Amino acid sequence: MKKLSRKWYTFLIVVVLLGVGYYLYNKNAAPTTVPKYVTTPATKGTLVTSVSGTGNVVVDSIANVDPTISGTVANLAVAVGDSVKKGQLLFTIDDSGQLSASVAQSQASLQNAQIAVAQARANLAATKKNGSTDTERDRQILRQKIASSEQSLTATQLSYRNTMTNAAKREVVSPIAGTVNAVNVKNGDDLGKVSSSSTRQAPIIIGDLGTLETSVLVNEVDIPNVMTGQKVTLTFPAINGFTATGKVSQINALGTISQGVVTYTVTITFDKLDPRIRPEMSVSASIITGEKANVILVPSGAVKTQRGETVVQILKDGQTLPTPVTVVTGATNNTETEIVSGLNDGDNVVTRTIAAGAATTTTTPAVGGGAGGLHLPGIGGGGRG
Repeated sequence: MKKLSRKWYTFLIVVVLLGVGYYLYNKNAAPTTVPKYVTTPATKGTLVTSVSGTGNVVVDSIANVDPTISGTVANLAVAVGDSVKKGQLLFTIDDSGQLSASVAQSQASLQNAQIAVAQARANLAATKKNGSTDTERDRQILRQKIASSEQSLTATQLSYRNTMTNAAKREVVSPIAGTVNAVNVKNGDDLGKVSSSSTRQAPIIIGDLGTLETSVLVNEVDIPNVMTGQKVTLTFPAINGFTATGKVSQINALGTISQGVVTYTVTITFDKLDPRIRPEMSVSASIITGEKANVILVPSGAVKTQRGETVVQILKDGQTLPTPVTVVTGATNNTETEIVSGLNDGDNVVTRTIAAGAATTTTTPAVGGGAGGLHLPGIGGGGRG
């Protein structure tokens, strides 16, 4: 047999390459005739239903220190963040001697009234010793003087007590034990001008940080499901990655309307206080309204309605097409739904269909809350029920 020439070899190689290329092109370009299905197994777990609310951290025990007497602030002894005890001096009020003068005048008036009463009584006693030299009319006049002096003494005593009370107010002390939350005065400020300010605030605000709690607003649609004692998880935009727990302690009976939306204030107490939590911080609350353990769960997106029936598609081993199964559902949340009957633990539930002819891509099976969700066996999802 004659040896093939170099040109012939080249021709054969080109033909083979063209044939392989044509085959690969047709294989990849051929449309898929059967749709693909992404599934996740129905699993037993705990379904958690909850409602959400947003609000702020508040101080339950708070005191506005606001003296009722005028004068100039002096000897300011505290700053924001200081811890104080009940009765601890915060600042004094300097009245330029006016209050001191009032005290001295009140003391003098009290002494004069006491002397007047004593003198009237002594005069009456003297008339009794004089016998007939003093008439009954004289004695009656003296008795009237005694009564008038005693009334004057009573009024003077009341004025004296009021003056001394005001004098004591010159030393402004903390009414509670806690932390100084705000100081709105400084030495030299005139309390009279502070009181008349249109943006007036209490000179000093003290709060007991051991009484921190949260106050959140819950929509009227969700509030019927909220009850005192329910567990709550709390997150804080200002504290990344931190979650606190608490319980519902109070639900306001009266709602508020804002832009046509009705909300109710719900108060939540912390199970344990963390030093990073501060008054007025923004907070998001998830109030757990129900828990159902050991129930069959499927992604909520897998539950469909067909011809008035609730249906879930399952893909059995060896089958290329799913089978629709009529089910009875129970509780649900934003991610998962309880299946009361119709499915078994482990049934492969269709969560996504890739249509025939669609480009082939690598997909991650949807689990938990539909496509892209996540479900851990034994633990249900959150969200509003």
